[in-house]
Formats: sequence, C-alpha cells, structure tokens
Amino acid sequence: MKSFFAKFILFAICFFSINSFAYGGNKPKKEIYQLTVYQYTTAAQETVLNNYLKNALLPALHKMNYKNIGVFKALANDTAAVKMLYVYMPIKNLEDQQVIAEKLSKDATYQTAGTEYINAVYTNAAYKRMEVIILKAFSLAPQMQLPKLTAPKNERVYELRSYESASEKIFANKVHMFNEGGEVDLFKSLNFNAIFYAEVIAGSHMPNLMYMTSFENKADRDAHWKSFVDSPVWKKLSAMPEYQHNVSHIDIMFLQPLEYSDF
Repeated sequence: MKSFFAKFILFAICFFSINSFAYGGNKPKKEIYQLTVYQYTTAAQETVLNNYLKNALLPALHKMNYKNIGVFKALANDTAAVKMLYVYMPIKNLEDQQVIAEKLSKDATYQTAGTEYINAVYTNAAYKRMEVIILKAFSLAPQMQLPKLTAPKNERVYELRSYESASEKIFANKVHMFNEGGEVDLFKSLNFNAIFYAEVIAGSHMPNLMYMTSFENKADRDAHWKSFVDSPVWKKLSAMPEYQHNVSHIDIMFLQPLEYSDF
C-alpha cells in the first residue's frame, strides 16, 4: 500500500509539473540587454575602438561567460560626420554592470590588451561620446534569438528601430500592440529574424521601445518589409482605434556586423 501511495504521489508531481510548464507555469525570465553606442569622428578613433572591442573587451566578457555579443557599424558611417558603433550584450541582471566593471579592473590580460583605449589621454580620446541604454525584453520575446542567416557578415543588414511615445500610458499601449496585439507574432510569421524586442528602462530617449531584426542583405530587408506592410494582419492591426497615435517618433538604424561580432 505504501509503495502504491508513493508511486501515486510521484506520478502526481510529474503530471502537474509537466502541465505547469506546458501552460506557462515556468515562463522564461525576461532578459536584460545593454546597448552601448559609441560616437566617433576620426579613422584613428575607429581603429582604437575596434582594437579594444576585438582584442580586449569581447575576450574578457567571453571569459566571464557572457555570450552572443553583437558589434555593429552603422551603414551610414562612410558619409556621416559623427559615426556610430553599437555594442549589444545580454546581461543576467541589473547588477551585472558593476560586477563586470569590477572583474575587468582586476583582469591583467584585459588591461594590457585594452591599454590604448583605457589609458587614452583627454587630448586624444577614443570616442566623442558614449551612451549606455538598458532594455528589458518583451513578454512574448523574453529571450534573444540568434539570427538564422547564411550570407557573409559583410553583406548582412541588421535593422535597429526605436519607437518613442508621447507619454508612459501611450507607450504601454504600443507595448501592448507588440505583445497582446500580435505585432511580434506577425514579425515571427514573416521570418524577420528578430534578435530582440524590448522596452528601454534607462536611456536618453524615453519612453520608448527598441527591437532589432536581421536580413541577408538590403534587398532581403526591403522584401520582408513589403510583405509586412502588405499583410492583411498588419492592415487590420494598424487600423484598430485603440492603437492609434501610440508612436510619436521613430529612429531607424541600418547596421552591419563587424567580423569579430558574435553574430
């Protein structure tokens, strides 16, 4: 009798555990992302930044078991007076920034490899400005996804979009449109190869959300967006009264991954 009872309890635990997982009892935790944007103006600064990221920072972060770090150059850099370099990294939690900084300060290999950047003098700075943006993943895209692309990195196009809203309440409406409204699902159904969808929780432009999609090349990007705009699902969603005027400003950045980027 005791043996039967024990087996019954074990079966019940397994049954409810499996069903809890199947019905969302163990939803994946929403990831935190750090997006660092370097502004620079000279070829010398670009060289210093690339050497630092490639030879010092990324190897040190990999050693700490931080993976899937993306490094991107804005495609408009060749003609822009102020050029942009983007570093995207999933972090475990908000305390990670301090933990990483402390570990880097004690990492002799990192300090040596990054000395040109770390010890740059004020008359010869490594960049013009640096911005750090902290994001939290959406509920329907709680974890980043690596893109399924076959093109060489120097042909790929990564599209980073920032959608600002006029108020916190209106911003929440746009986030709802992405999640419960079905915008994320539409992107997935059209194979936009999205890396992440997230809301900005700390940054210079708020309230806003950001997301990154990826394509084999510019023509592939244009074809995907045509299918999105022409989609009956989007036409219906964008016409709904409850989702009107929930974006006040959009920034679109076309990026290309550098050869040492993780993806």
